[in-house]
Order: sequence, then C-alpha cells, then structure tokens
Amino acid sequence: MIYDLQKASMWKRISAFLFDGILLGIVAVLFAWVLSLALGYDRYSQSLNAAYEHYGEVYEVNMRPGVAEYEALDEDALARLDAAYEELGHDPAAVKAYNMVIQLTLLITSIGIFLAYLGMEFVVPLLFGNGQTLGKKIFSLGVMNAEGIKLTPVALFIRTVLGKYTIETMIPVLILLMLYWGSIGIVGPIVLFLILVVQLAVLIGTRTNSLIHDLLATTVVVDLPSQMIFDTREDMIAYKERVHAEQVAREPY
Repeated sequence: MIYDLQKASMWKRISAFLFDGILLGIVAVLFAWVLSLALGYDRYSQSLNAAYEHYGEVYEVNMRPGVAEYEALDEDALARLDAAYEELGHDPAAVKAYNMVIQLTLLITSIGIFLAYLGMEFVVPLLFGNGQTLGKKIFSLGVMNAEGIKLTPVALFIRTVLGKYTIETMIPVLILLMLYWGSIGIVGPIVLFLILVVQLAVLIGTRTNSLIHDLLATTVVVDLPSQMIFDTREDMIAYKERVHAEQVAREPY
C-alpha cells in the first residue's frame, strides 16, 4: 500500500465506466417501465396516437412526417396539415393526452434515471465501501477524498446526485428531449457543447484527470490495491508525522 496518489489508469476507468453505464441504463429502463405502468403513460400515448390517426385520415395527410417527407409536401398538403393540427389543438381530449405524454415523459425519465443512479452509484458504493460501483469492483478501482481520506456519504451523494445525475446526465437529456420536441433553439446545442468542453478541460487539465463530478465532491479515482486510504484526517496527519520522524531519525547528524 502506498500513500502517494496511485491514480487509476485511464483504460481501467473507461472499462469500469462502460460496464457501469450499461448496468445503469438497464436499471433506469426497468424503473421507467414500472413508472409508466403505475402512471398510465400508455393510455395517454394511445389516445394521442388515435387522435393523430383520426385527423390524419380526415385531412388525408400524415400528421407526423419525417424531415424529408415534410419538405416534399406541396402547398395543398401543407395547408391540410396545418388545418389538421389546428383542429387537433381544439380537441380537449387530444390536448390533454399531448400534455400528459410530455409531462409523464419528463417525469418518468427524470425519476427513472435518478433511482438508477441512487441505487447503482450511491447505495452500492456504500455497501462495497471506498466508492466502488460494480464496475470499479471488477477492475479494482476505488474513490477517495483528494487528500487521501475515505469517501464520506455526503461527498458520495454530491458526486452522484449533483455531479453525475444533474449536471452530466439530466441537463443533456432534457436538452435532447426539448430539441426532439422543437421547444428549444440554438441555446440547447450551445449548452451541450459547453458541458462537453468543460468536461474535457477538467479531465485533461487536472493532475488527477478528474471529471466534473469529482471536482464537485473533491474526489479522485485510484488504483485500490496499491492506494493507502486513511479513515480520518487525524489518521492521515499522524501517519505523515510518523513518516517525517522516521526520515529525520535516519538522517546523519
């Protein structure tokens, strides 16, 4: 065991990240599926699809054309499409179904991903200790405070919820959803680009090759078998004092 920082290799970190990412995605989808059943998402989605089909048949137009199909529409087809959407907008049941689909999509996505992070990136590391997820356990990686002290539950929560979930995941996910719905302009891609630039800058520019979540929680990913991690700050100070005293004792007078 070595006191000096034993920074984890990038290949091990990438491997653990990919493994954890796949598991996290599976768990998030399972939570989202359970939530969709509990909140009746399919009922509203089916109602909205039925409304699209109904008004599409009435006006003889596809109400959800692709980009290429939309650009190929002539003036008459565009007029019929506008009329179909206008009538759809005056249908109370269709409007309610549309609003519920949007709201439930945001809710289910947010909560599903949050519960997945809470379980896989907070509860599991608390059980394993030293901030180890399943991926980090397999590749013998750990997480500690930047000073070499064991990770506290508060720091792990900040790292997981504020860093990984909020900044690195949900902000990009919500922006992508708004881009899909056409409810955000150029601001969305700019924010995504800035997050990517900051993430790369932090990764390249820090001595520990940290990411945003590590910077927020003042943590570092280390090679666990060779890294000495202290239980408390007092233990770290006592160890440094003992090492210093031994060095002084070995020095010739």
